[in-house]
Amino acid sequence: MTLQSLDYSPSEPRLWGAEVLRRGTAAVGIGLARYGLVLGFFAVWQIASVSGWLNPSIFPPLDKIGGALWEGLAGGPLLNDIGISLQRAGIAFAAAAIVGIPLGLVMGQMPWAERALDPLLQLFRQTSALALYPVFILLLGLGETSKDFVIFWATLFPILLATIGGVKEVDPKLIEMARTYGASHLTVFRRVVLPSATPAIFVGLRLSATTSLLLLIAAEMIGAQSGVGFEVMNAQYNFEIPLMYAAIFLLAFLGLGANAVLVAMQRSLCRWSIEGR
Repeated sequence: MTLQSLDYSPSEPRLWGAEVLRRGTAAVGIGLARYGLVLGFFAVWQIASVSGWLNPSIFPPLDKIGGALWEGLAGGPLLNDIGISLQRAGIAFAAAAIVGIPLGLVMGQMPWAERALDPLLQLFRQTSALALYPVFILLLGLGETSKDFVIFWATLFPILLATIGGVKEVDPKLIEMARTYGASHLTVFRRVVLPSATPAIFVGLRLSATTSLLLLIAAEMIGAQSGVGFEVMNAQYNFEIPLMYAAIFLLAFLGLGANAVLVAMQRSLCRWSIEGR
C-alpha cells in the first residue's frame, strides 16, 4: 500500500497547524483588545508597589492581596461572609424584582396608573436610600430587616423604571396587528408586550444587581458583625490592608458574576432580540 493510495498529503498537518496558530493568535488579540487596559492597570500597580513608587502600606502588591484573598477563602472569615452577603443582597434583589416587574407592567400599560403614581415614584426615587437608612434603623432596628429593606429600596427603582420604559416602547403596530387577528388582551400581553419588554427588564435587573451590591457594602458597614462589607471596614480598622483590598476585589468579582448570570439568562430568554441585532 502506497501513500498515493491513501490520498495522503504531507502538507495537511502543516495547514492544520497554521490554522490553529491563526485562530489562537486571533483569540489572543481579541482578549488583549478587551482586557488589555485592565491587565495593564494591574501590571502598573504591581510594579509601582514593588518598586516603591507607590506606598506599599497603602497600595500593597497584588501578590500579597492575592495571598490574603486565598487565606480568607481557604480558612479565614471571607468564605462565610460571602454566603451572608449573598443572602442579604439576594433577598432584597428578589423582592425588588417581584414587586418592580409586575408594577412596571401595570404602569406601562395603564396611562392613568402611571399618571397617578409617577409623582410619588419620582419623589421616592430621588430620595437617597442611604439618607433613609437611619429611618429604617429606627423603624426596623439594626438587624437584618433594615439592611434588607435599604437594599430593596435602592434596587426597586431601576427595575421598575426599566420595565415601564420597556412596555411603553413596544411597537403599537404589533399590538394593533395582534388585535386585528382577534387576539385577546391577555394574549396580546403574553405574546407581544411581555416578549418585547423583556430585554429592557433585564437591563433594569442588571442595574439593580449592581446597586444591590453597592448598598450592601454601606449596609454592612453600619451595625453589622459579618459580611464582606463588614470585613472591608474591619480590615481597615485593624490596618490589614491586603485583606481590605481582597474583600474589595471579592465584591467586584461577585458583581461580575451576578452580571454574567443575568446576561446568560437574557441570551437564553431573548434569543430573538440578540439574533436580530
